[in-house]
Order: sequence, then structure tokens, then C-alpha cells
Amino acid sequence: MPKKDNESYLNYKKRVIDPVSSSFCGAKWLNTTIWLTNGATASCHHPPSHLIELEEVQKNPAALHNTTFKKIKRLQMLKGIRPTECEYCWRIEDMGPDFISDRVFKTIIYSDEDLKKIAEQSWNQDVIPKTMEIAFDRACNFACVYCNPNFSTTWDNEIKKFGAYENLGNKNHYIPSDPRMRDAENNPYVEAFWKWWPKLSQELEEIRITGGEPLLSRETWRLLEHFEKNPNSGMRVAINSNLGVKKAYIKKLAEQSQYLRDLHLYTSLEAVGKEAEYIRDGLNFEDWKNNLEYLAENARLTSLNVMMTVNALSVFSTVEFLDFIKEFKSRHGRGTGVISVNILRIPDFLSITTLPDKILAEFQEKLVKWYRANEKSDLFVDFELESIRRLIDYITEVTKPMSDYQPRHERMIYFKRFILEMDRRRQRDYRRVFPQNFSDWLDSVSI
Repeated sequence: MPKKDNESYLNYKKRVIDPVSSSFCGAKWLNTTIWLTNGATASCHHPPSHLIELEEVQKNPAALHNTTFKKIKRLQMLKGIRPTECEYCWRIEDMGPDFISDRVFKTIIYSDEDLKKIAEQSWNQDVIPKTMEIAFDRACNFACVYCNPNFSTTWDNEIKKFGAYENLGNKNHYIPSDPRMRDAENNPYVEAFWKWWPKLSQELEEIRITGGEPLLSRETWRLLEHFEKNPNSGMRVAINSNLGVKKAYIKKLAEQSQYLRDLHLYTSLEAVGKEAEYIRDGLNFEDWKNNLEYLAENARLTSLNVMMTVNALSVFSTVEFLDFIKEFKSRHGRGTGVISVNILRIPDFLSITTLPDKILAEFQEKLVKWYRANEKSDLFVDFELESIRRLIDYITEVTKPMSDYQPRHERMIYFKRFILEMDRRRQRDYRRVFPQNFSDWLDSVSI
């Protein structure tokens, strides 16, 4: 479909990014996600995480972010080499010169001065990030289909009860959790974080707490107490929550939010009703909506955001979910209910590219119709509409999946095996949840 004018992003890329190198991305220096549960980190949600060497971080807490692995990738980027772990962006950019990948969006949020500084300093130098996502532990009351035991205790309990999922072509996802997994108590990575925190908190511009479900972690409340005691802190605080916890936690968050000058809440959903509950096992869709409404009305929030992870099971009600968001925004304003659309990659058999062409075409047609009806709406910001356009373009332009994916016919087999086994374990039935055309197709897949 016709693309909206991306001139401002293209000009930024030519002005700021390209002079450093053809593969530069500021996120590799200035952004970090750290899972203290097993000592892993990444600088973006697209590449896989890598381990933080325990001996290294015990000597230098800053190694929670500045790992040897990252430093090598930074050197590659400074030389114009494309790190293979960043393939998602390279595939988007290779669609054509006017396609904007996430490395532009993830770089533009930082100041030109900060970007110039990291481009000129030694690749081996430690950097204090500007934005950080931190997971203190993996306690979680959900078992979302694309998650796994390393990030959810509910998933972990299921695997302990029934064993690993087998014959899925993916050896490292639905298996027993990493033996290095630690609770927050007596965790050397958590200890390293609190040692680094006094220095980190002086320069860090945003900290984003994730999990697991962070509202179930005592470390989350410990961090929020820091801001209660330091009410003049200008740091942005963001929290990822599934909003499926008990009401007492939701009310407590609303109370603690009054001490924060800049709080951003992120929740996740990409479908509605029973389909959403199937994708995110443990979810009560009506409770989620009620909690979203309560926080919009009672919490002191700078923004309330919804992260969508578009996958092979969500496509049947993603457009209906967008309609829900539109109605929610109409009551609370465009800055409340801001969406980001992410295309699921791992595990590969849950990718939308596993679906048959007919179902994908029907999904794209619905998306295009929705987009054309809403592209001039003042309820959606450019970033939201751009992410939907990219999804539409992805369906059209990407005729084959990422290079590390299994062939499509094999992914169809793994997909069906996964659904059947998950239904058995969770006493569900996909035929009672999803449309007839999906059931007919899945029934036709021979395993």
C-alpha cells in the first residue's frame, strides 16, 4: 500500500546515523535490557539475549550492560559491519531505500550530543545507558504462548508438571528453565544492580521495570520507594505489567504513582475476548479492561501504553483490538492507550508467516481497511500509524521469513503439534476459540 512520507526519518538517518556508519545503532550503547534472573542482557528486543559473565560483573557492576559481547558488536557497528543478531532491521531496510527500520526509531530518541560522544569514544569503554529495562525476577501469573519458563514461573510450573514440549523444531524454548535461574533473594546480579544504582541513577534517564510480572516483585516496590524518598528525581520510570494481578496491586501502584513525576505504564495485548485469553493464558480479558480503566482514571501517569505482539493466533481479532483502543482513546485522549505493533519472531512457528496465504491475505485486507478509515484520525500519533503500515508492508513485501526460520511446511507441523499439546495440558480446545477457517486449515495440516 502507499507509504506515508518518511522524509523526516530518512533525513535524520542521513544526517545523524549514516555519518557514523551504515550499520550504526545508538541502542547498542545507550539502551539495555538486563534479566537479573539468569544474568543475561541485550540492547534491543529483536536480537537474542546473551549471558553476563558472573566474575566480570562481580568485579565491575557496569558489566551488567557493558559486556565483552556487546563491545564487539559496537566495534562492528562503528566499522559499518552488520551484526547478524540485528537481522530484523536489515531485512526491513533491504525492502527498499524508503523503509525505516527500528534502529532509526531506537536511535532518534537520544540527543545528537550523546550519539556523537559514543561514536567518538573507544569502542571498549564502559557506557552508562540512558534507557534501561530491568527484570528483577520471573514471578508471573501468566503463561503467554510465546513466553517460556525463563520468564514466567507459571510456565516453569507447567514444564515441571508435564515435561518439555517435544518435536517442535525449536530446542531452546519450551524446555526446563535455565539452571542458572535465581530468585531475587541472594542473587549476585541483583546485588550488582544495587551496587551500581547510586552511580547509575545519576545519569540514567529512564528505567523500565519488567519481569515476569513486576508488580509481584518486592524489588519493584523497593525501587518505587527510592522515588518516594527522592521526589525531585526527574528520571522517567516505566513499568511493564500484564494488568492481570489482584486489584490490591493495581491500587497500590496508583498510590505509589503519586510520588513519581514521570511514570509510563506499559501493558500487553493484541487480541480480544477468548482469543486474547487463549494467547495469554491466565488473562481475564474483562479484568484487564477494568484495570486499564482504573489506572487511566486514578494513577498519575505520563502515558499509558499497549504493546501488541502480532502472532499467528492474534490475527483473527487484532483489528477488533485496534477498534477497542480507538474507543478507549476517545474517552481518555490520544496519549492514553498508545500502541506499538511488534511482529513476533521467536518461536518461529508462531510467526504470522506460518499461516496459509489466504488467511494472511484476509488479515491484510482487514488491516488496510482499518488503516484507511483511521489514518486521518487525531486519536493516533504518527508512530502508531507507522507501525501498522509496517505490518501491512511486512505481509506484502516479505515473501519468506527470517533466514534462521525453519521452512514453512515444517513450521506448520510444529505449530499444530504445539497447539494440540498446549490444549491437552491446559484443557483447552482451539476449535472453540478461533474462527472456522483457522480450524479447518489446522485440521488439514498433517503431522
